[in-house]
Amino acid sequence: MSKWLNNAKQWARALKRDVLALWIAAHDPRTPVAAKIVAGAVAAYALSPIDLIPDFIPVIGYLDDLLIVPLGIMLALRLIPATLMQEYRVEASKRHDRPVSRIAMAAIVVTWITVAAVIAYNVLSL
Repeated sequence: MSKWLNNAKQWARALKRDVLALWIAAHDPRTPVAAKIVAGAVAAYALSPIDLIPDFIPVIGYLDDLLIVPLGIMLALRLIPATLMQEYRVEASKRHDRPVSRIAMAAIVVTWITVAAVIAYNVLSL
């Protein structure tokens, strides 16, 4: 059990480092445009203080953290040249500050408000 826990902790640290590395990649002019878009979106979502699917919703609340973020990272890693990604990881390991994506937070809040408005409209028009 201890080995599994250590592996999980290492995976979580690598995931956090990669999210920060993607944030750095999204702001570097050497990163290809498609990779910037994917890296920026994944990093913004992962760094947003609000989740698209709130964690208090049973099972699917953690689905975004366990599937969307890792899959997004994998896609971004395929689009970013390996030599650049290595540089970004080194830079991410040196940083102690964690950026927060307020733009992603605002987009998620707007999405939830829109969903609530559509549901309210449909319920009230019955």
